Amino acid sequence: MFKTRTFGRWSRKTGIDDELLCAAVEEMEQGLIDADLGGRVFKKRIPVPGRGKRGGARTIIGSNLRDRWFFLFGFEKKDRETISARELGALQTIGNALLALDPKLLDKAVAQSELEEICCEKKSSTQ
Repeated sequence: MFKTRTFGRWSRKTGIDDELLCAAVEEMEQGLIDADLGGRVFKKRIPVPGRGKRGGARTIIGSNLRDRWFFLFGFEKKDRETISARELGALQTIGNALLALDPKLLDKAVAQSELEEICCEKKSSTQ
């Protein structure tokens, strides 16, 4: 599970920690996906501390729904309702490029701080 550098900055500013991101992925693994945006890109609501999910944040995640999860973009509902078709197309392109990375290139992206790995204590046996 990873987050882009831009997403990492946004999540820290918003108060969304890795524990909340891990919980979101666990929910998605159980089929609780807010929206399939196509092209292996999904929307998931995440609670902002002190406000809950309803008034919280929306995250855009690139995933194969098995072992690869990339938090690509986030926004608060109070700031905007959704993303544009153009933004979605760009996020699908980025998500698919990240999903296609081989492990060596993925490690290189982490080493260069383009991606940040999210380490979760899993309650279940899947990741």
